[in-house]
Amino acid sequence: MTEKDLYFDWAATSPADEDILQEALALTLENWGNPSSSHAIGKKAKSLLEEARKRAAKAMGVKEDTLYFTSGGTESDQIPLLSVMTKPSVGTVLISSLEHPAVREQAMAMKHCGWNIVQIPSDKYGIIRPEAILSLLTNDTMLICVMAVNNETGAIQPIYEIADALIKECQGKRRPKFHVDCVQAAGKINIDLNHKGIDSAAFSSHKICGPRGIGLLYSKEPIEAFLRGGGQEKGIRSGTENIFGAVAFSKCLERYYNKDNSGQKSITDAFLKKLSGLKGCTIVPQGRLEKPELYSPYVVQAGFAHIPGNVMLRALDSKGICISTGSACSTRKNNRPILEAMNVSADIRESAVRFSFGPHTKAEAVDKLFDAISEINAQFNS
Repeated sequence: MTEKDLYFDWAATSPADEDILQEALALTLENWGNPSSSHAIGKKAKSLLEEARKRAAKAMGVKEDTLYFTSGGTESDQIPLLSVMTKPSVGTVLISSLEHPAVREQAMAMKHCGWNIVQIPSDKYGIIRPEAILSLLTNDTMLICVMAVNNETGAIQPIYEIADALIKECQGKRRPKFHVDCVQAAGKINIDLNHKGIDSAAFSSHKICGPRGIGLLYSKEPIEAFLRGGGQEKGIRSGTENIFGAVAFSKCLERYYNKDNSGQKSITDAFLKKLSGLKGCTIVPQGRLEKPELYSPYVVQAGFAHIPGNVMLRALDSKGICISTGSACSTRKNNRPILEAMNVSADIRESAVRFSFGPHTKAEAVDKLFDAISEINAQFNS
């Protein structure tokens, strides 16, 4: 099997589709101007950028003027967060206790600026329930952030139920904006951005076989940017646009957005069934086996008794198999805030590893992954 076949860290980054990158490179070599320039070469580049936006909008089922190209998922998450800081007074921001560091760490920085940052508790399944959010609402709540699919557990958050609950609760009064991190959702579950009550959403190209350094922000209504500059992307995201990235990302969205995942579901269901039969193995969260419909088939987390996560990672790596112990952005940190928020015990937190899959994952490769896990596990849990 190839190196890509034995790669199970798709939630960190995906191998790029070479045909898309090569096509995007050829187009940008021909159209190399600055899209903000007024001359003919600049206008050609601008046309290519807008064609990419149009292509992305069609794939995502939204209007072109709701999409803004950014440098990636982190920036797409932070623009709505920082936009509240343009308000004349501080207020409250609610973020789920399961958010990616792009949201969690930026929110903590806002706390130092006087903002009241409140974390929404998770249930044992790693799910943020609408009622948990409603119980925390205050008159000065400006923004609510809940990711669509958790990057460590694969838990699918009830974003539509949350949106509906907020609309109902706030009838006749100002409703807080609702932002959704869709970085792990695009290409993995169906996403309806036209659902009333979803105000903004973040996307990243390199999670769906595109290049790094390009993302998209969906914003139903224009927002005021905190960071200012040359005014590109209607002033929402200043800086000379990444034409190559925009073209490639739009083509990846055409290929993968709202892609059928029934094939991966069958592969993951079989993998989970075999994993759960291993001595000392704990699926995280443990309720996943009871309610598999609550989880994306592209992310699985499990702990193995007496095997620290880093040991399992290195043991599999020695066999040419790539996994992770959680978010790639947190690998240098020993804490596991998402698992802590779910009240996962300390011993399971220490042993938990993440297996993540993508559109090119093969069933026979996952079988090889399980065989390797089983062999390593037997050495510690005989």
